[in-house]
Amino acid sequence: MIETRLAAVSIDAGRLIGYASVYGPLSEDLGGFRERVAPTAFERSLESGSDVRALVNHDSTLVLGRRQSGTLLLQSDQRGLLVTIRPPETQYASDLLRLIERGDVSQMSFGFHVRRDSWEQAGHGRTRVLEDVDLVEVSVVTIPAYPDTSVAIRSRDRWSRHLERVARVRALVAGGFRYAGSR
Repeated sequence: MIETRLAAVSIDAGRLIGYASVYGPLSEDLGGFRERVAPTAFERSLESGSDVRALVNHDSTLVLGRRQSGTLLLQSDQRGLLVTIRPPETQYASDLLRLIERGDVSQMSFGFHVRRDSWEQAGHGRTRVLEDVDLVEVSVVTIPAYPDTSVAIRSRDRWSRHLERVARVRALVAGGFRYAGSR
């Protein structure tokens, strides 16, 4: 069984750039438990050079890129699993780009097989920690499992600055800051 989890996507000069996974934050409830991805989760898959595909909504008939062909690049950084996709010149890819530009589709996901996980019990309930997975695919999707993702349509450098601003605003709000007009 392939499992899937969701994250964020952006467009950069005809390329899709996003995070198929973020490290640390908890997922939504996945049926009696929540999940967290450890920074080690993708190390083995990335180092092995395994052939991963980029899809639309986990549909293997809607291929956006492939690691083996060089149209999908994967990299782990401090935030998560960074994905760069050079989509094909197909109608479904063109439609997807328009949906992303409009903001209708803004998240990513990943399909995997678990090699090693652990379970924790905390105030919010049970948490599964993904420590090592076989990465099978990454997908641009419509429904996120991880609420801490964001997306912007801009260059990679501007997108990084946007993510930093979003993090600062979230920290202010978490610390009790309220916007003018808020109750």
